[in-house]
Amino acid sequence: MNIAVFSTKPYDKSYLDAFNKNYGHQLTYFESSLKKKSTKLTKGYDAVCIFVNDQIDEATLADLAENEVKLIALRCAGFNNVDLKAAKKHNIKVVRVPSYSPEAVAEHALALIMTLNRKTHKAYNRVRESNFSLNNLTGFNIFGKEVGVIGTGQIGAAFCRIMLGLGCRVSAFDIHESEELKSLGVQYKTLDMLYAQSDIISLHCPLNSKTSHLINKESLEKFKPGAMLINTSRGGLVDTTAIIEALKSHHLGYLGIDVYEQEENLFFEDLSERILQDERILRLLSFPNVLITSHQAFLTREALDQIADTVLSNISAFEANKPLVNEIS
Repeated sequence: MNIAVFSTKPYDKSYLDAFNKNYGHQLTYFESSLKKKSTKLTKGYDAVCIFVNDQIDEATLADLAENEVKLIALRCAGFNNVDLKAAKKHNIKVVRVPSYSPEAVAEHALALIMTLNRKTHKAYNRVRESNFSLNNLTGFNIFGKEVGVIGTGQIGAAFCRIMLGLGCRVSAFDIHESEELKSLGVQYKTLDMLYAQSDIISLHCPLNSKTSHLINKESLEKFKPGAMLINTSRGGLVDTTAIIEALKSHHLGYLGIDVYEQEENLFFEDLSERILQDERILRLLSFPNVLITSHQAFLTREALDQIADTVLSNISAFEANKPLVNEIS
């Protein structure tokens, strides 16, 4: 098939090209994101391959249909950026990568926790300047702490196992409770109980109408004072304005995020020579107890292998008129 790949970075091209040797598709790469303004680039293509910040709304889908695009292949698990009802209306199939090395994201959540806690990023910068002082680098033992996990799908489950291995008490909330995790010692609780009792809370749930701004002013007030919040899932799960207020009041002790609700115009780009216009990200960056990474939790060799192979396999299945096991309906 003839495929237009949007929001392309060098690692996308490298891994897709390597795996495409087994599939034989025609791949054309665009650095720009796919949205209404860029749909003219899709003319002549059978399918488009997109990522988390491409905006596939009703207007974009209407143009794709007019250009005879038949398939949208996401190279990610989340699909909140695609209007599925409009896709169905225009008879455009949507497939995704439901699982790609869940350990990659779970391990990055741990990296955020350990870095925030033991301040290794600050120690690294100090030592490079010949400052070997230990002042203000005090952390706490992770062992024995209560860790609350919201969402126990494959990534959340991997994170639970990691934290159990560190000797933590792990509690969780999910509409579907895992018997396997229960057998390992995970205790499912109500959200209010999880908020009140957890020293660390990590988000691993999808973004939808029910989870949008799950972490807000009201839920933050229920947090244990000084708790740590980690988000490696979707930026829209967190109300950034409420988070800033909780940090200012010292009620929230630490924040580690790999996603941000307004990341579309920031993440994946080198903006080092520009003046950032996003006041909220600038405010977050000013806090000493906040750590931000730019949506890199998925970025491991193993995950990129699985993403590339699954994306191309999804496209080949569509081309061969085979069942789409990863279709979103």
